[in-house]
Amino acid sequence: MIEQLSENQKSKIKNPTSNQAVSTRVAVLRGGVGREREVSLESGRCVAEALRRAGLDVVASDIRPDDLRILDRRDIDIFFLALHGEFGEDGQLQQVFEDRGLIYTGSGPEASRLAFDKVASKQLFARAGVPVAPGVEFTAGTEPAELDRQLRELGERLVVKPIRQGSSVGVHIVDGHAEAVAAARQVFQEFGDCMIESFLRGRELTVGVLGRQALPIIEIRSPTGFYDYHAKYVDDRTQYLFDTIEDPAVQARIQRAALACFDALGCRDFARVDFILSEDGTLYALEANTIPGFTTHSLLPKAAGKTGLTMSDLCVGIVRTVLAQRRK
Repeated sequence: MIEQLSENQKSKIKNPTSNQAVSTRVAVLRGGVGREREVSLESGRCVAEALRRAGLDVVASDIRPDDLRILDRRDIDIFFLALHGEFGEDGQLQQVFEDRGLIYTGSGPEASRLAFDKVASKQLFARAGVPVAPGVEFTAGTEPAELDRQLRELGERLVVKPIRQGSSVGVHIVDGHAEAVAAARQVFQEFGDCMIESFLRGRELTVGVLGRQALPIIEIRSPTGFYDYHAKYVDDRTQYLFDTIEDPAVQARIQRAALACFDALGCRDFARVDFILSEDGTLYALEANTIPGFTTHSLLPKAAGKTGLTMSDLCVGIVRTVLAQRRK
């Protein structure tokens, strides 16, 4: 079972190369243009502070598609991406880095694109043997009669969500097919293609992945029963709990599933995978976040902290590991 990082593994994360220059200059990219801009600004601020505390030379930049001047600087050793959502987590910015031959943290363009697309990622999770919620796409070409037939197979309690958004932006939980169609039309008008899924009852879990290591499982308990944007970033009553899965075999199964999802998408460096553990014990993969939050209250830093890594350990470890790997 993978539960805690060993002392040797933590040592490698903190200092993977003994001759790594202390004067590494890191550009922390944050903000962007997506719906998660405010969260990204805070993630970037926390990453920059953590790196500065460790003695690294840090440049913070609020990057936009029409302002990529920071990428022209030749004195930057590595770019730490703390952008969430559109033009940050969807593969567009990653492709710019690849085209320019620059070193950056996180997954590459294709893995980022696949993870950001909930339909594509669900297909890959299922192929990897990890169950997913039954669902149907809602697009401009959706036929009402066919949609009605498909919805009958999904039950009465349904979830409507954009295919390409994060942080539960645009998610609706509804009762009944008419309400689901109305919500889907609203979401489609605002975000484009969306999906309607069966509502899964169970425990909401998340597993961070750092390198090739699954971090301790966190169970999320929202006071409203729905872990939406408000519960994530506003409501202080939301609980984030460790050690609530007592069966070691179940713990191991969940962490193996996280790694399976990580590998299915082709992720690298770090990510976070969200699950529902249903009442009958079935584990369903919801989505993977290739650039999860890096605030002091975010789940990947919380899970790393459970293993003994500080925020500085986490961020510096990512920087040094990526530099060592990419420079090979």
